[in-house]
Parts: sequence; structure tokens; C-alpha cells
Amino acid sequence: MKKLKIQMNGHSDEFGTPFEAIIPLIPYLNKDWLIYEAAFGKGTLADNLTKAGFKVTGEPNLDFLEDNDLVYDVIVTNPPYSKKYEFLKRCYEIGKPFALLMPISALEGKKRGELYGKYGIQLIIPNKRINFITPSGKGGGSWFQVAWFCYKLNLPKEINFVELGE
Repeated sequence: MKKLKIQMNGHSDEFGTPFEAIIPLIPYLNKDWLIYEAAFGKGTLADNLTKAGFKVTGEPNLDFLEDNDLVYDVIVTNPPYSKKYEFLKRCYEIGKPFALLMPISALEGKKRGELYGKYGIQLIIPNKRINFITPSGKGGGSWFQVAWFCYKLNLPKEINFVELGE
């Protein structure tokens, strides 16, 4: 089993996903689904999904970009920034519903644009930036604008703006 290397420019590319980030996605996930957290890392996103009442599978030593035999219904993950295209491509290849939490700038780019054009994409865009947990766990975190890039989740519109609390 090959471990996914999460690194960018020699620095860790792993930013923990706070509970606040999953709030806009929760209404579109079925409690009966088994969720695959494909960029497990330290398990922050998986823990938050479990706290919200979902069943989650995934492990830190599994490379999502390689073939695997896991059984699941939907992929929900915050992919490494440096591997967002690879994760998106792999999700489309698998063909199951997915929700990838990525920077809004992931809308840009020729290769990603080709994937969106071929398969389609729906977005859930929070009204504020999310404070991610830095790799060191120190400091005030890392704030940037993100969206849930979704496929086959039957969202009400292609682009869905959501209000988050203060």
C-alpha cells in the first residue's frame, strides 16, 4: 500500500478542515452513505463528519490516486492543494458522487476546465473564508476562500451560495 505524499515546495500541504467547513455540505449528504475521506491526513475532516452523524472510511496510509479496494458511496475530502487536479481527475474516473473542498481558484486552469466541461460541476460557496488548521497546528490558522466542488449530489442549482455564521 502506497502512502499519499502531501507536500508542496518542501512544506506540508496538509491543512485540517474545521467543522464550520462541512456545514454547507451536510444537507446534501445521505446519513446512510458510507463516506470515503480520500485525503485522510490526521483525520480532522473524518472526525468532523463522524461528529455530524455520518459513517466515514479512510486511512492515513492509503494513496487515493492509486487503485484501492475500499467500498464506499461518496467521496468527501479536502485534497492537498498541490494535487487538486489529480484528485479531481481521479474522482471523475471513479464516477461516484463527490464533494471536494478546494480553493475557489480551482475553477481556473485548462485541464480542470476540460474536466468540468466534460463531466459538469456544481458548487457550494460559503459567504466567508474558512480558517483551516495549519500543518504545525500553531498560529491563527490559514484563511482562504473555498467552495465544495460537487458531482452527482443533486444540488438545487449549479452554483449555491450559503450563509455561514459570524
